Amino acid sequence: MSNRTIDLNDALYRYLLDVSLREHPVLAELRAETHRHPLANMQIAPEQGQFMALLVKMLGARRTLEIGVFTGYSALAVALALPDDGRVIACDISREYTDVARACFDKAGVAHKIVLHIAPALQTLDDLIAQGQEGAFDFAFIDADKTGYDAYYERCLRLLRAGGVIAVDNVLWGGRVALPAMDEDTAAIQDFNRKLHQDQRIDLSMVPIGDGLTLARKR
Repeated sequence: MSNRTIDLNDALYRYLLDVSLREHPVLAELRAETHRHPLANMQIAPEQGQFMALLVKMLGARRTLEIGVFTGYSALAVALALPDDGRVIACDISREYTDVARACFDKAGVAHKIVLHIAPALQTLDDLIAQGQEGAFDFAFIDADKTGYDAYYERCLRLLRAGGVIAVDNVLWGGRVALPAMDEDTAAIQDFNRKLHQDQRIDLSMVPIGDGLTLARKR
């Protein structure tokens, strides 16, 4: 028993992966390929991808949003968890990164489930709202520019149905959120975390997985 979250040293983390990770072969290939990328730290941890896939299945999700795709690990993990008629509306501004993602979506046989929008995410989200899509989505994952988190969250909250879940990445920000903010991104995450703590529109849990994952269930 423990009255606080256990620390994970390297040996315990390897054990966690050894006895719990069930990683699709294409996800494993993508993780290895992205590991060689100069911005490899932008990819989520594999156990986080599996956790999100489990959430999607538990929600019975069919329509999901993703804000920030990078090379596609999280979108692929979610798409693999969706039924064949499920859809991921994925937002990113980089064709270079998402070209890697597209190739993996094709290889995993889920390209038909993922609709990529190469445009500012707020533009895509506002277009969905204008099209009458409020309340039409089951799950959203936010992992993009940190100063944009609040705006993405507000749009996603409108687009989610009651009982839907927004997952927000990097909310522990390598531990920097517990220190005085020395940069704009840290300050933005600190403000965002405080806002959600007080937001009565949601049920809230901050999970210490990866770099910190907030789960916000729309009431």
